[in-house]
Amino acid sequence: MAEIKPFSAYRPIPGLAAKIAALPYDVYNRQEACEVVAANPESFLAIDRAETGFGPEVDTYAPQVYERAAALLKEKIAEGKFLHEQKDCYYIYEQVMDGRSQTGIVACASIDDYCNNIIKKHENTRADKEQDRIRHVDVCNMQTGPIFLAYRASAPLNEIIGQAKREEPVYDFVSEDNIGHRVWVVSDDRKIADIREIFSAIPALYIADGHHRCASAVRVGLKRREANPGYTGREEYNYFLSVLFPDEELRILDYNRVVRDLNGYGREDFLARIGQDFLVEKKGTKPYRPAKKGEFGMFLEDEWYCLTARKEILSADVVEGLDVSLLQRYLLEPVLGITDPKTDKRIDFVGGIRGLEELERRVHTDMKAAFSLYPTSIGELFAVADAGKLMPPKSTWFEPKLRSGLFLHTLGEN
Repeated sequence: MAEIKPFSAYRPIPGLAAKIAALPYDVYNRQEACEVVAANPESFLAIDRAETGFGPEVDTYAPQVYERAAALLKEKIAEGKFLHEQKDCYYIYEQVMDGRSQTGIVACASIDDYCNNIIKKHENTRADKEQDRIRHVDVCNMQTGPIFLAYRASAPLNEIIGQAKREEPVYDFVSEDNIGHRVWVVSDDRKIADIREIFSAIPALYIADGHHRCASAVRVGLKRREANPGYTGREEYNYFLSVLFPDEELRILDYNRVVRDLNGYGREDFLARIGQDFLVEKKGTKPYRPAKKGEFGMFLEDEWYCLTARKEILSADVVEGLDVSLLQRYLLEPVLGITDPKTDKRIDFVGGIRGLEELERRVHTDMKAAFSLYPTSIGELFAVADAGKLMPPKSTWFEPKLRSGLFLHTLGEN
């Protein structure tokens, strides 16, 4: 059963939350991060991506980058820009995007639950990507970017969240991308005990977004256990910062594909070849968004098509039956020769937040064809994780993204 504990957060003082809150560190490339920090020096991105404080001659992963992150964080706390909660609390975090709300509980999850698969994964992680955040968390002695966890909705938790949201929020702002953010503090001892007890009866939690951040936080905790063989398990480094959302409120967007060439096929031969496994239907020049599972949009030479998977290739397997798997197994690999989408330079991925127009733009600039997908469902994500399997890369795109800098979790004495 899941251990989800309250914690005493470092969080922005009232009036600074909107300036400090930042999108996750991995949303930006270096140039974009530099531009954000130049426009808003209070942005937490200055800490999460401390290379923004150096010229291009300094490597992104140089030791002084992590040292700068730690120094900046201490400086901002010393300046009084962050307050430290006086007791362990839970926090309620609501995000509103396009009139749609999702509300999570900010808390700390157990690294043991991660290791024992009570917190379930659906993606592999890469050691090189983990190493950056391991060093950042370890040197800063803080977890700064929350992990996006999901759970099967609980009526008692919904009731507690609803009660909390009737109070005055400590933060209420709209970020530059037009996402609304509101935060409440749950400090009542009875409600804290109730939340903890309810989660202790939930058999599984799921990483929705932030696999690398999560793996990095766990590795730092395990590293500190090794350095402190007398640890009790209660030390803060045994837990990692999370926001937990009920499945019924979550929205997964499409995660689309663009390809650089047709692997030597001419247009008509290509259409004939993919017609073996997909029903191909012309849709004209208006962007085509798939209406259901098993359908794909394709943009090729200024025309949109609907590709419908023939029943012979459909699968009841939780992974093989995913639309991203069907596209990979029956089109990208056998027709276009893209055997490993993680490393092949002939394919790129476009998050659904960018819209279908971005697919057209890419085809008009540096790509040959684009494929729009029907979004993976949260139920499919749960099913894959429950089966102990992994999704293909780039299967899910969650929006809105959690902000960094609103809640910081200290790891204790280092």
